[in-house]
Amino acid sequence: MSDGAFDERDAAMSELLGIRSSIDNIDAALIHLLAERFKFTQQVGRLKATHGLPPSDPDRERRQIARLRNLAIDAHLDPAFAEKWFNFVVAEVIQHHEELANGAAASDTADEL
Repeated sequence: MSDGAFDERDAAMSELLGIRSSIDNIDAALIHLLAERFKFTQQVGRLKATHGLPPSDPDRERRQIARLRNLAIDAHLDPAFAEKWFNFVVAEVIQHHEELANGAAASDTADEL
């Protein structure tokens, strides 16, 4: 004889595993998208470093935050979370751009020697 509570628990655990599998798939897709995004930001950083442009662009960052906050609202996501995510990513991008700029400056100095 089967216990009804046990059957419900098994069904809940099965559903939980299915939901977690979907979450894992989304996490994998996000990692791949971030990797692709960073490939492009590295191109931007190299271009900026080559042409002596500043690593950050505060005007663009402000426009992007406004755009992403609106997208978040449309997607029923907390716009403050979207902004925090963007600020985290931009901080990493700027760090990469500064490293590229410093590398370009060091390369220029070495070429002069």
